[in-house]
Amino acid sequence: MTAFEKLDTVFKLQQSHAKQLKRSSYKDRIEKLNRLKILLESKYRDLFCESLKKDLSKPSVETDLTEIYPVIKEIKYVKRHLKSWLRKNYVSTPIALFGSQSYTIYEPKGVCLIMSPWNFPVNLTLSPLISAIAAGNTVIIKPSEMSSYTSAVLKLFIEELFDENEVFLIEGDVEVAQHLLKLPFNHIFFTGSPAVGRLVMKAASDHLASVTLELGGKSPVIIDNTANLKLAASRVVHSKLINTGQTCIAPDYVFIHKSIFSAFAKQFEIEAQKLYSKQSEASSDYGRIINQKHFSRLKELISDLETGELKFGGLANDSELYFEPTLVAPKSSSSKIKKEEIFGPILAVYSFEDLNEVVDYVNKNERPLALYIFSKSKKNINKLISETTSGGTCINHCLLHYMNSELPFGGVNNSGIGKSHGKYGFEEFSNKRAVLRQFTFSAVDLIKPPYTNFMAKLARLTVKWF
Repeated sequence: MTAFEKLDTVFKLQQSHAKQLKRSSYKDRIEKLNRLKILLESKYRDLFCESLKKDLSKPSVETDLTEIYPVIKEIKYVKRHLKSWLRKNYVSTPIALFGSQSYTIYEPKGVCLIMSPWNFPVNLTLSPLISAIAAGNTVIIKPSEMSSYTSAVLKLFIEELFDENEVFLIEGDVEVAQHLLKLPFNHIFFTGSPAVGRLVMKAASDHLASVTLELGGKSPVIIDNTANLKLAASRVVHSKLINTGQTCIAPDYVFIHKSIFSAFAKQFEIEAQKLYSKQSEASSDYGRIINQKHFSRLKELISDLETGELKFGGLANDSELYFEPTLVAPKSSSSKIKKEEIFGPILAVYSFEDLNEVVDYVNKNERPLALYIFSKSKKNINKLISETTSGGTCINHCLLHYMNSELPFGGVNNSGIGKSHGKYGFEEFSNKRAVLRQFTFSAVDLIKPPYTNFMAKLARLTVKWF
């Protein structure tokens, strides 16, 4: 049996099993999440640490904090709230519909596809899976072939937990992904680049499947002259260099008030060396670029710069896929680094005097997945929030909004469609079904053909008063 034939068989099995899962209870779903949590914390935690070390040179502490912890946290949150989410939600009924009762229920969408990326392959595979299980769906998972060691461990993990008619993971390249997108899934959850997101959405439209697209883009940081410079620099540098900058919500570029621009450039170097020493290549805490293609892309971004635009770093080791923490100050509007999402340990910085310059720049470009503000000025903070649009915003920190399950996570337009985490993720994998129950008498039964003068008066009264 070929991989494509296997997929078709599994898809049909899941279509059939989805009918049974629709009736699964709260306890059934919680039991599955408990088993997932226990296995992740015990047997597979070390296996994932090893595989991520091979794929990205990711230190085990970073794996715990950015891969394992978010998944465990999400399970705990869902366990606390799932029972209330599954209850009928009664709503008011207008008097014109006297004699009836109205409520909504969440039901599973059916057979779902999760396509996960290479940069946080455990977290960004299992977190949406938790939402899908909580909502009562069957799932086929296609992880990235780039993080191949971790994808192999994920396959073992899923096979140990689930029968293939409920959750199935298939490894493979773009041809496998293309075949999957031809199948009539009820919902597709994709995490990746905007370019590929467009292809996923186009394929989903053939079956009118709903989509959640977690994409990316260029997430800006704005640091005004009231900000605590050292604290801002420390938090921006740390957030930028987690996972070697290969994070969809990492700071991409920074607008810094002209009066503190030079000071920030110096502080960047200080903070980077605090984290990884002066020889970051020798640091066991500093990761590597995923592959040669992405490494070459980053080198090209640097080579495109003019003299004097490189402020710090820029060293790279091809054999090790090592790329030094780097600060640049591009001037040319045609520079690639101004146009493309960096997705690596390079931070672009620009100075400003008038905050309106920043607002205009952000608004003339694609809406970002995240926007970060460092300021003590309520006026400036309110201006930036009210006059720009982004998927999420942090004030005086970076990335942390991702860690709060009470907040929706996702982008807007080019940076994404739909939201995830907590109830928002549960809703993405659910159909919110409207139910109206009629009891005995219905006023609507009084107005039906043949229409008499009395009925005409009754209709006019209804329009006027009800």
